[in-house]
Amino acid sequence: QSPIGRTPRSNPATFTGVFNDIRTLFEATPDAKVRGFKAGRFSFNVPGGRCEECKGAGIKVIEMNFLPSVNVVCNECRGRRYKNDTLAVKYKGKNINDVLEMPVSEAYEFFSNIPSIAQKLKAMVDVGLGYVRLGQSAVTLSGGESQKVAIARIFARPYDLIIMDEPTSALTQSEITLLYDIIRKLTSKGVTI
Repeated sequence: QSPIGRTPRSNPATFTGVFNDIRTLFEATPDAKVRGFKAGRFSFNVPGGRCEECKGAGIKVIEMNFLPSVNVVCNECRGRRYKNDTLAVKYKGKNINDVLEMPVSEAYEFFSNIPSIAQKLKAMVDVGLGYVRLGQSAVTLSGGESQKVAIARIFARPYDLIIMDEPTSALTQSEITLLYDIIRKLTSKGVTI
């Protein structure tokens, strides 16, 4: 029930671990190999490929005296988080920012032929997160959405035993029904929950 991330950099892709697989896939593209880019180049959390003006956040926070802070789109990268040479590397016509902007359901279709990625994305689709963008900031997710991302992270991995404590907290009745359906499928495959 804890938030999946406390910073704007945390998102469903990073929390579930699918972003590591996506970055590795981008590293293997011919464009990246020619440029000598490694997977770390496609991280917005470390220097290298990210926009240094906004430190890969895509936004700049303007502190206001006596008023709440204001977020503005970075004028260097225009909200795309990365340097232009990083964005020039494409997989099936999409750069790393394009992928982060995809809804989970679209990304699932896009990466359906990559099992390590598709499995994690399918878990998010199964729990009802198909409409959430892969790179959507965790601070913008509702409590129920955060709970579903955490559940998807567990369901995306092969386990023999899963222990859950109040998994339905912050979920609506229809979401709870969806969760029970997933639990039934897993138990029919021999998983103990």
